[in-house]
Parts: sequence; structure tokens; C-alpha cells
Amino acid sequence: MEVTDSSAAPNAYVRAAETANYVRSKLPESLQIPKVAIVCGSGLGGLAETVEPETKVQLAYSTIPNFPRSTVQGHAGNFVFGHIGPQRMPVALLVGRAHFYEGHSMDVVTFATRVCKLLGVETIIVTNAAGGINENFEVGDIVCLNDHLNLPGIVGIHPLRGPNIEEFGVRFPPLSDAYDLDLRRRTHKAWKKLGLNQQKRRLHEGVYAFLSGPTYETRAECRMLRTLGADVVGMSTVPEIVVARHSGLRVLAFSLVTNKAVLEAGPRGDDEIIQNMTAMELEQHLSAGKASHQEVLDAGREAAKDMQALVKQILSDLHEN
Repeated sequence: MEVTDSSAAPNAYVRAAETANYVRSKLPESLQIPKVAIVCGSGLGGLAETVEPETKVQLAYSTIPNFPRSTVQGHAGNFVFGHIGPQRMPVALLVGRAHFYEGHSMDVVTFATRVCKLLGVETIIVTNAAGGINENFEVGDIVCLNDHLNLPGIVGIHPLRGPNIEEFGVRFPPLSDAYDLDLRRRTHKAWKKLGLNQQKRRLHEGVYAFLSGPTYETRAECRMLRTLGADVVGMSTVPEIVVARHSGLRVLAFSLVTNKAVLEAGPRGDDEIIQNMTAMELEQHLSAGKASHQEVLDAGREAAKDMQALVKQILSDLHEN
């Protein structure tokens, strides 16, 4: 059953417990307590291919009670369980996610995170495709998030709005330490260990601005976000982060820069050069830097191998410690 209206739904803990019990019943004993969950964003579903095929279990979202279904191209909609790395760490991968812009409530958008908590997950790694606001970021760069701007949350569209669910966490959870410092430190060490710092693709740290979508940002909005301190912008991740921290999970998050935001103001209609352009020339002029979902998917495929190697190395280092 897909739940889309939290006001008419049972308590999220009750639903999440029902779902966790169902999922656990489909798993072998070695996978019933996955210590790490990984949310695979647009174009990054290939992370699911890093698990051992011998013990891999894949459950379609459509078959899981209470689970929302993703309708976005590039989001397969599978809950994948398996072992990763030489230490065979048990992990859960969410290949595809529910977005607020699809019409889901925030309760539904964050439901999978709560299920992960009840499955025994201790650390969640969240990935996304994002637009680069920071002018020093290039397409294909990876950004390890160290903070966020929750713009919908600021105006009341917040995943923790409503009665607090005490089984998960306290009424007023702090977020000043939302992005785990130890995990970020391990990320930079893993990047160097793999020799990825010797290539063109760079690893940054930065601030993610969450907007509801589904439209890409206007030029003025991009300039506003940069002024506010954003380095990348996207339409996901932050609700999951908020609920993960409310539930006591450690959080590591990555944005893959899939396009560079257009920061300069658009051309004026009374500009003399614009006045003399043909319709085709105008179209070419305006299309420079315009984002597209296909561009997002293409950039994701290019960076997938490096992202997979980085996550596997981080998991390996975590297991050793």
C-alpha cells in the first residue's frame, strides 16, 4: 500500500515497523542487520552493482508494504541488500527515492530512512545529483556535504512538523553536527588512498541548498543561493538527513555536480545586440548553461566508477575500525 497523505496515515513508527518486519522476513540471517544504508541518487544506481551477487537480495519498492514508489527517470525503485568489500559488510541500498515534488508528503519522502533505522542501520550515506553554485566547482566534481540550507523547512515544509515520534528521537534535535566530521575525515583519506586526487575530478566540501523543485532554478535564484552560502543545489537529501539525525544515525552525504548553475543575469529585451538577433540565435544564446535531466544522468554515469570506489573504500575503512 502506498501512503501519500500523512494526515490520514497511522503513526510513522507503526508503519515503519511493519515495513521493517516485512523486509527482514525476506533476508537471510547475514543481511538482517545492515549496518550501513546508501541512498543512490540520479544516475548513481550503479552503486548497487558493487554488492556481492551471491548473497544479493533485491526487493522492488512496489512489493514492499507502505513503501513509496519513485517515478523519476534514473531511479530504479529497488531496495537492495548485500555484502560490500573484502570485509563483507552488510549494507542496504535504496536505488531511487521519493521526492517532495512528486506529490508525496514529507512523511512519505523520509519513510525509507525510518525503516532503515528500524532495520538496525547505524550510518547512512546519501548521494544526489546537484547543480554547482560555487563557481570553482566543475561538472563531474564530487562534493562532500558539511552543511545545508533547508529552504522549504524554513517556511514550514519540514519533515519533523507535527507530533514528535518519541520512538525515533527528541522533539528538538540539533543539526549543527548533522554531517559527521569523522566520516568526512575518512572520506578525504579514502580519496587520497585511492589516488583519486591525482585526476581531473576533484573532491570538495560544501553546503547543499534544498529546494522543492521540480523546476530547475532561475538565474536570480542561483545568485540568491550563492549569496546565502550555498555551493550546490538540489531537490532531495535534506529531508532524509533531518530524519536520519532525528533517529540518531550518523550521516555522510555526497553531491555529484552534474551541471553548473547560470549565475549571470539574463539578457534584457531592450539590449541592442539582442534586438538584432534571429530566433535561432536567441535560442542558442539562452540555452547556454541550461540544465536538463539527461545531462544529470550522463554526468552520473561518467562519475559512477569513482563514486563507487570511494564509497567502497570508506566502508572498508569503517569495518577495519
